[in-house]
Amino acid sequence: MAESPFWDDVEVGLELPAVVKRPSTRQLVKYAGASGDFYEVHYDKEFAVDIGLPGLIVHGALKNAYLAQVVTDWMGADGVLRKLSVRYRGTDVPNDDLTCSGRVTKVYEQGGAHLVDCALTLINSQGEQTTTGTATVQLPARAG
Repeated sequence: MAESPFWDDVEVGLELPAVVKRPSTRQLVKYAGASGDFYEVHYDKEFAVDIGLPGLIVHGALKNAYLAQVVTDWMGADGVLRKLSVRYRGTDVPNDDLTCSGRVTKVYEQGGAHLVDCALTLINSQGEQTTTGTATVQLPARAG
């Protein structure tokens, strides 16, 4: 895992390194097994189409994990993910590039903790913002 940035060096507007994911049908099946989410829309195309979907769709919780990776990759080993929340705005399909990104929105101290708030976004290859979120990270400070 990367070295943690210092809280003192973080500024509002800083862009977190983006992560691009391309979930396959196989990954959806594996995720279903790992998470226990066996809703047929994630692995049975005929079922998904019969209920009005364009085909298989990516698990919402998997998209949540992708956005969490943006934050945890950036915050490094000494950072602490204090809060993560997401909102699902649309569906995503397998074998599509999903670009996950983040931006710092607030840098502050609270109760002696050095905190950073981030806005998170997942955009599909059609340019649609299908998942948004926020995260709060605690980072080490140079002064201790």
